Amino acid sequence: MEIRLVREDELEVLREVERAAGESFRTVGMPEIADDEPLPVEVLDAYRRAGRAWVAGDHPAAYLLADLVDGCVHIEQVSVRPEYARRGIGRALIDHAAAGAAVTLTTFADVPWNAPYYRRCGFRVLADGELTPGLRAIREREAAHGLDRWPRVAMRRDV
Repeated sequence: MEIRLVREDELEVLREVERAAGESFRTVGMPEIADDEPLPVEVLDAYRRAGRAWVAGDHPAAYLLADLVDGCVHIEQVSVRPEYARRGIGRALIDHAAAGAAVTLTTFADVPWNAPYYRRCGFRVLADGELTPGLRAIREREAAHGLDRWPRVAMRRDV
């Protein structure tokens, strides 16, 4: 499946992908995550204009947003439509965005398609003492948003 930069006319489609992917959280007792509103089009467009938003497929089956945090590519969001799950699309997006750089992300520790999945992709959980200032700031924002209601971890994949 082709991976390419997001086009401006696809921003609302990214929100649809996020909503569809989020529905899976209902199956693990996290309906609040499923009900969380996707990022606004304006935020998605900022990622697009910065060249840090990619999709997989002609009609996007998945997307990834990345930031630069403390010298690493930081995966802000990766979402795959449920009907395309388990085909390696998320991993391909991560590899594409990383382009040979170290990669970080934060995720739910116990959700099967979160931390356990990322471990299979070569990531490791960072101990508190390994968190960089940028990752600490991200974790603080997540806690303020209520995401720490469920166990979360920061992870890293080295080059």
